[in-house]
Amino acid sequence: MADAPITVEQHLARVLEAITPLGHVQQPLMETLGLAAAESVTAGIALPSFDNSAMDGYAVRHADVADAGEESPVELPVVGEIGAGNAQLLTLPPGTAAKIMTGAPVPSGADCVVPYEWTDHGVARVRIERSPSPGPHVRVAGDDVSVGDLLIEEGTVLGPRHLGLLASVGRASVASRPRPRVVILSTGTELREPGQPLGHDSIYDGNSYLLAAAARRAGALAYRVGIVPDQPRAFLDALADQLVRADVVVTSGGVSMGDFDVVKEALRPLGTVWFGPVAMQPGKPQGFGTVGDDATPIFCLPGNPVSSYISFEMFVLPALRKMMGITPHSRPLVQARLTHAITSPPGRRQFLRGEYDAASGQATVTPVGGSGSHLVGDLAASDALIVVPEDTLSIGAGEPVQVIRLDEEF
Repeated sequence: MADAPITVEQHLARVLEAITPLGHVQQPLMETLGLAAAESVTAGIALPSFDNSAMDGYAVRHADVADAGEESPVELPVVGEIGAGNAQLLTLPPGTAAKIMTGAPVPSGADCVVPYEWTDHGVARVRIERSPSPGPHVRVAGDDVSVGDLLIEEGTVLGPRHLGLLASVGRASVASRPRPRVVILSTGTELREPGQPLGHDSIYDGNSYLLAAAARRAGALAYRVGIVPDQPRAFLDALADQLVRADVVVTSGGVSMGDFDVVKEALRPLGTVWFGPVAMQPGKPQGFGTVGDDATPIFCLPGNPVSSYISFEMFVLPALRKMMGITPHSRPLVQARLTHAITSPPGRRQFLRGEYDAASGQATVTPVGGSGSHLVGDLAASDALIVVPEDTLSIGAGEPVQVIRLDEEF
């Protein structure tokens, strides 16, 4: 008797319960882009760390130039030049000026900067034809960040701006969880590598590229393995070879009810991998469990490309995000209105390909292609999944539906 299908939520719960976040390590900043910080970071220095000039000009005391104007310019002796990273004049005597460059420290005693445009650009002496007010052209120490300020909260997904901030306060590394190493195995004697000639009964292996790209886009390290034929021993040997570099294994194909479903035939005797139906279309046959001495999680996805990709989105992607400490685990649902009516079989949650459009201010989604799990062309033309509940048989044009946007960061 066939197993009764479990729900999408039940299978996802099974997966997430078995997945634990990877241990965090200190990593160089550039290695952490897109990863979640595993520590909160506070500022050890202020930004700016010293008063500095916001423009090229002359550092002066305001009292010495308060009456300067075009009709009554003030002349001051220039006692030095202060460059960024080359500041030797630390104190400005009263009644003098110092040429100063953008970013250079303002010397003690000076409280304002006169822009070049307000002067005659003098070298030994400078004529100042306009009086600045104190402060506007001086970046005050700590104006941006104070010592002890919280810069990055634990769990923050690190982007370019975060890394720039961390580097600016002198952090060369940050604790984060490493990228999961995902090994992708495609099974099928009929498969050929792209670029090779096809026989009358062979097809190109698109799944491993599809899944490896999806894993990489999720932030993981993806390793495509050569095609594995429909032989249990060959599959087990390939799997054993790859476990040394795997935090996760993803297979496609060989999980249905046929005579040559090699993945199920090879793994079921281990007793650590569950195989069964999930009430979804496409993607009904699923497998999940652990393999090897380290109990490495393994996802056994169906072989049809659309089934394989949607299964990745529903189950593998949330697992990878949990391993990296990134929340939420699953893509959010948004609402849109259907442009065309659709139908759906009872008892299964259907994921239809769609094209999402919010340009008009009213979000709509247009079904793309049919429901066949082999229609990879339609999949590539889509940027969303239309989610039809198990108990819904039809939805009319103009009615609201739940949508998963596939190309959005979350």
